[in-house]
Amino acid sequence: MSSPRSSSLLAWPAAKPSRAGRPAASREERRRTRLRRELKENVTAYGLLCAALVVFALFSWYPIVRGVLLSFQQVDFVNAPTWVGFDNFSRLFADPLFGVAWRNTLLFTGLALVFGFAVPFFTAVLLNELRHAKAFFRLAVYLPVMLPPVVTALMWKWFYDPGPGLFNSALGAVGLPGGQWLDSSGTAMLSLVFVSTWANMGSTTLIYLAALGTIPGELYEAAELDGAGLWKRLRHVTFPQTRFVLLVLLLLQVVATMQVFTEPYVMTGGGPDDSTVTVLLLLYRYAFVYNDFGSASAMSLLLFVALGVFSAWYVRLTRKADQS
Repeated sequence: MSSPRSSSLLAWPAAKPSRAGRPAASREERRRTRLRRELKENVTAYGLLCAALVVFALFSWYPIVRGVLLSFQQVDFVNAPTWVGFDNFSRLFADPLFGVAWRNTLLFTGLALVFGFAVPFFTAVLLNELRHAKAFFRLAVYLPVMLPPVVTALMWKWFYDPGPGLFNSALGAVGLPGGQWLDSSGTAMLSLVFVSTWANMGSTTLIYLAALGTIPGELYEAAELDGAGLWKRLRHVTFPQTRFVLLVLLLLQVVATMQVFTEPYVMTGGGPDDSTVTVLLLLYRYAFVYNDFGSASAMSLLLFVALGVFSAWYVRLTRKADQS
């Protein structure tokens, strides 16, 4: 006759079986539950991804493909589209304004790089050196970005007004002659560049400020100990440390300024003497003034190809410079 203690010891393995002795049905049920949970998560993820792909396909990719097709068709949305081959491109090349528009666009891009690329960078450097009221000045610099582009263009159009405009009134108050800012072919394009720089520099300045904030302070301290002035610190510390951001923003600014439209459309209408007609403004005229959507699509395709070729060349050039 065994004692109660020995009976409990003998019964212990039966009360708690090993993992290997558990029923197979229980393991199979857990496996199925885990598979159902993973399937549910994957279906949700792929469903959200497909929704994004559908939106991009409808509102981005399809218009691009449709625009390429329209560039080889005669389309007026009254008659059925007809294939005309390269006739739209021939019509563009024969238009005297075609070369003028490209020349003006390149001029605008060049001036915008001189002012719109350098001014935000040095503004960011100045704001980064401030010790007080940093938030206020950053808000003041970014505030123009919050204004709608058309509102900005109309406001500056009043500033440039040769009669009661702000600039001429200020010059007259100090005894200086006013200018025909938008009515002279010599100053119209430069005036538009100032508007574009003022309106868009806030975002670029904040990006530069973020890049400057990643530079270790020890580098500046070492440069100061070596007797480096402001320009040498910029040349040997700031520029090398922010080189990648500078190169990326340079590319983005070229692509953006080559598509300038709002300022010349609202402020000058392409004048005076077609000195501010840009590629997109001429494209707008072909589409909505001349009702020639085929030629407008052909011009957009040319601009797309030009920017694509430039971007590929620029990326290849910068990659070679990094490897050397």
